[in-house]
Amino acid sequence: MSYGHADKLAAITAGIPAVGSEKPVPLIDPALYRRDDVLPVLAERNIAALYRVLKDDAKLTQRQIAELTSQSQSEVSEILKGRQVRDVTVLERICDGLGIPRELMGLSYGEPSAYRGDVTVAELPEEVRAEMLRRHLIALAGVAASGAPIAKLGELLKVLPDPSPVPLPSQLSAIHVTKVRDLTRRLGEAGRAYGSDPTVSSASAAWATRLLDVPGAEAVKRALMSAVAELHIHAGWAGFDGCLYGRAMHHYARALELATEARDAYCQALALNCAGLATVEHGQPNDGLKMLQLALVKAWDVPADDHRRVVGEGSRAALEACAQADSATAFARLGCWDAAYREVARSRELWQPTRTDPGGDLDRPAACLELDQGRLDAAESFAAASVRRWESGRSQRDHTGAVILLATIHLRAGEPGGLQKAHGALTAVTKTSSARACTRLEPLAAALEARPGSDARELARMARQVAATRA
Repeated sequence: MSYGHADKLAAITAGIPAVGSEKPVPLIDPALYRRDDVLPVLAERNIAALYRVLKDDAKLTQRQIAELTSQSQSEVSEILKGRQVRDVTVLERICDGLGIPRELMGLSYGEPSAYRGDVTVAELPEEVRAEMLRRHLIALAGVAASGAPIAKLGELLKVLPDPSPVPLPSQLSAIHVTKVRDLTRRLGEAGRAYGSDPTVSSASAAWATRLLDVPGAEAVKRALMSAVAELHIHAGWAGFDGCLYGRAMHHYARALELATEARDAYCQALALNCAGLATVEHGQPNDGLKMLQLALVKAWDVPADDHRRVVGEGSRAALEACAQADSATAFARLGCWDAAYREVARSRELWQPTRTDPGGDLDRPAACLELDQGRLDAAESFAAASVRRWESGRSQRDHTGAVILLATIHLRAGEPGGLQKAHGALTAVTKTSSARACTRLEPLAAALEARPGSDARELARMARQVAATRA
């Protein structure tokens, strides 16, 4: 224990007199500090009331309390008469001397103490937490009004008590399905505008998953499973966009489980497609290709009248086209160029996305394929089409990726405007929080480093700096 009170506590535990004591110090039952009438006393740091409890219930004298808390007997007497204790160091010494878990006075969070079975701040009764927060807010109001704490106006806590968990609803209804789907839509819009946020998306998916434990009609439960699966797919994409492969695969796996239980072929195909692309970009094109091919097979089971717009209008055709375009990327990384070109051609025959579709850019994979083959004119044509697709501002994240690709192609081709496009690409990246966009700066930096001149070198340095900072 701190402050040199180990001998005193040992004496209490053994029931023998401590050094300097005239009579044995009665044992203090740790349960006393967790009584319903004592917890508020500790939460409010009402030391006078605490000492009265020790005198009346634990049968301690003023001298014994003074000895245990390293105070003088006169100090204990003054406190019992109403003197308040506000000094944190003194409060900690009182806690340690009396064997009170510090967290019960809001002086720590879950810190070990002399007794087992400690109650943390988060485990305090609701009324105690509420009282602590009220006093804390009143004290904060005084600081806000006067610029400094006001004496006797609440108390500023070092650690705020956690709130009780938000209770789940008692019964599921269609409104819960609507809420989850609306949340997915809003998170998707924010991700496309600013770059994904894996923390918020994962927390949202966790909340929605808890709803699945609530009883409800079978039709509602099944619809909720599909809605939660879509939210997990979004959370997986957020992890992918944040270059957090493990997190992404966790959400895709959960989405696939839920979609399978709900017999939702659309979400099954979409989860497999997203997981496959993430695996390809993670450096495992063979495994990624297997997932993409399974996604293509599953897309054939999507009903013709399913027109969800997670990818684009015409769900089945859009899913098939995206799976084939992403398969082209996998084939290219495996060095199977003929198969890659075949998949690109098939994807474009199946479906042509419009500018109102939220996803499904088929031009970018085609541009990457042509760039890898050194066909810069064809690559430039596809990349420019990709840039035009996202110029409406529907997805700043996708527009940034297209701009980076087009700038890289212009630099590789030695175009006079390449440096200007590279500067525009760097500016675009700084306007999003997409770590995946940052990784795409590596080819751009390499292309800049291959160009002569100090301007190109400076832009290359900036590109690598932005990539390192944002990743």
